[in-house]
Amino acid sequence: MSEGPVAAIIREKLTAALSPQRLELEDDSWRHAGHHHEGGMDAKPGGESHFNLVIVSPVFEGQSRVARQRTVNALLRPELAGPVHALSIKALTPSEAS
Repeated sequence: MSEGPVAAIIREKLTAALSPQRLELEDDSWRHAGHHHEGGMDAKPGGESHFNLVIVSPVFEGQSRVARQRTVNALLRPELAGPVHALSIKALTPSEAS
């Protein structure tokens, strides 16, 4: 299955800013089909509105879980304000991931 344009942007931004050792991005929008969101938008298969993210980066060393989430959210602010309704983030350091 190929990656949609929103997922590609998310992947590009996180890769450029965080140089992750691992980046797993799952489009989970299909599970939310028919859910009504702000603005009357419905999630549709391939709608790229709900994602699960696992990211492992040395940038997260010394950061709290909240700080890591804030880092990711800040990088993806335009996407979170637009097409992305929900983003589940699991942000780990390399030592936590091993």
